[in-house]
Amino acid sequence: MHQNGAFCDNGQPNGLVRLVGIARFAAESNLLVEKRRVEYRNLATRKWLNRCQSDRVPFHWTINPYRGCEFGCKYCYARFTHEFLERRDLAAFETEIYAKDWNADAFRDELKQVRPGHIIGLGTATDPYQPAERKFKLTGRVLEALLPLEGASLFLTTKSNLVSRDIALFRQLAQRNKLRVTVTVTTTDRKLARLTEPYAPSPDLRLKAVAELAAAGVSVGVAASPILPLITDSKTSLLAVARAAKEAGASQFWANVVFLQPSAQRVFFPFLADEFPELLRRYQKSFRHSAYLEGKYPERMKEMVQEIREKFGFEARDAGERVAIAPLELPNSQMFLF
Repeated sequence: MHQNGAFCDNGQPNGLVRLVGIARFAAESNLLVEKRRVEYRNLATRKWLNRCQSDRVPFHWTINPYRGCEFGCKYCYARFTHEFLERRDLAAFETEIYAKDWNADAFRDELKQVRPGHIIGLGTATDPYQPAERKFKLTGRVLEALLPLEGASLFLTTKSNLVSRDIALFRQLAQRNKLRVTVTVTTTDRKLARLTEPYAPSPDLRLKAVAELAAAGVSVGVAASPILPLITDSKTSLLAVARAAKEAGASQFWANVVFLQPSAQRVFFPFLADEFPELLRRYQKSFRHSAYLEGKYPERMKEMVQEIREKFGFEARDAGERVAIAPLELPNSQMFLF
């Protein structure tokens, strides 16, 4: 049982609140594996297939085999999901990874709700191919269970080169469904990627996986999301990602400007203070009232990304994408901020 953070031995948070639902499941979880910086725990799960209620994404259903993500991306929007578990330590999202309890029969029963034309997003909150997948293989089990589907659309997003392991499953799924894999590559600069995405595979490894998927006939795209203002938003930076994506055989390219919920700000702003102190105040001002940027900047970014897509001949966006990207150029080709 957790001894740090909010939990006492009996699963109660210091006697102040009675834990219910998924927070109770997390409190009652068992330690499965402990690595140098990460704990893997099991998580009891009432359902795997979640109805999507957000109007910002086009999915009918979402599937996330894991809670938390070991990659530790400084800007990650999904950090707030650990708050549902009452795990509020800033490091918990990337150091306490929960593998959902797998029940193949129960999952197949849930899939009876999926109709032809429905869109399923896999990996919408945490990466389905993070290091935990090498041990637990939950994403692989999900893909195998999805094989009987017909007429559905499946969109999978990852930052991991492990995705190429399941090429055979992707090919089978694509025979009777629409399938697209998206590999996120925010920058081709390995040093910068190591700062912003410290435990994710390097950009070159991800692009190698894109090439392997494309060579096997799997529909694969590259996302340069999120665009970080004045860090990865230059035309030079986005062109480099798009060019590498095209050379690897990707058929789509897209990106969105970063959005920073309070849980993400609590990690990202200290990161800026350490690595990009000259940008901290501008970010704080721009995200003071909303997690989303509005106005000319995101519109110009959208225009830039569209220009880049046209330049390289990428396909038009499909239902698996959110809003796209692009900017106003400064003398150094960075964008005016917000």
